[in-house]
Amino acid sequence: MRPRTPLALLSAALLVLLGPPLLTSGSGAETGTQIPGLKIMVPNTPGGGYDITARTAAKSVEDAGLNHNVEVYNLPGAGGTVGLSRLVNERGNGRTVMSMGLGVVGAVHTNHAPSTLADTTPIARLTEEPDIVVVAKDSPYKTFGQLLADWKKNPAKTPVGGGSSPGGPDHLAPMLMARAAGITPRTVNYVPFDGGGELLASVLGGKVAFGVSGLGEYLDQIKSGQLRLLAVTGPERVDGFDAPTLKESGVDVEFTNWRGVVAPPGLSDTERAKLIKLFTTLHDSRQWKEAAQRNGWIDAFATGDTFGRFLAAQDKRVDTVLKELGL
Repeated sequence: MRPRTPLALLSAALLVLLGPPLLTSGSGAETGTQIPGLKIMVPNTPGGGYDITARTAAKSVEDAGLNHNVEVYNLPGAGGTVGLSRLVNERGNGRTVMSMGLGVVGAVHTNHAPSTLADTTPIARLTEEPDIVVVAKDSPYKTFGQLLADWKKNPAKTPVGGGSSPGGPDHLAPMLMARAAGITPRTVNYVPFDGGGELLASVLGGKVAFGVSGLGEYLDQIKSGQLRLLAVTGPERVDGFDAPTLKESGVDVEFTNWRGVVAPPGLSDTERAKLIKLFTTLHDSRQWKEAAQRNGWIDAFATGDTFGRFLAAQDKRVDTVLKELGL
């Protein structure tokens, strides 16, 4: 047997030194959460709630060492149903998931989409948050009461913008607000945008009288003073913000949005279980908990069949509300 050269001995020593970190506690290799080539599709434009959720999840996954090089990409169109159709066509692909929420449920109905969420594999519901009513800093409206008074006088000339298609949360919330305030929903001038990023420019530019969107999407703009927060749609005020609930403002409505992830159909039990395990481990991580707190997200975690039953119930709920509103 030939004696080892100094170079061979150095290489062996480096392997010993470099080997252990690959299997450190909490690493994807040890926890079984590594899914090489994992992609998260965002079915609307950058800057919206699905986009922020997806990119926050990807960063938290990587920071927690659960997976590496998670790709996030946007495929906007038709309120999320373009992305939904693509996902359904990815049958059997256990390396792709889609960030989604109540907006996609509504868009399926209003766009008469060929694919529905019943065609997907439910993975996890992640968060819940209230919608918010915001105006630009130079808006004449200082309070929700002032805005509501003008809205009642002339709904058609008080355009409201939302970051979702008709049937989505940013559409349902103002429609429910209108009905509770005595405004006929059909008279509301709702202007849809494909995500909160597109909506923001129109609110700041005064193209809509007010905007309705998720709290987490506009935290920075509210804190910097670019946007004025007039009300929140949830049952309670949001800590750190001086804005009343709709009920406190005389409008008897409570409304919250939610977001989660679904995968293509036709996954094996092993692929499905691995995706659920990844997002369960993510949910339990310090990195995700800190990110959720920063964004004002409420924990609404549910996985697999439980999430699937929730999706079915939400589908029925949206269908009922749209019919009740005459929309």
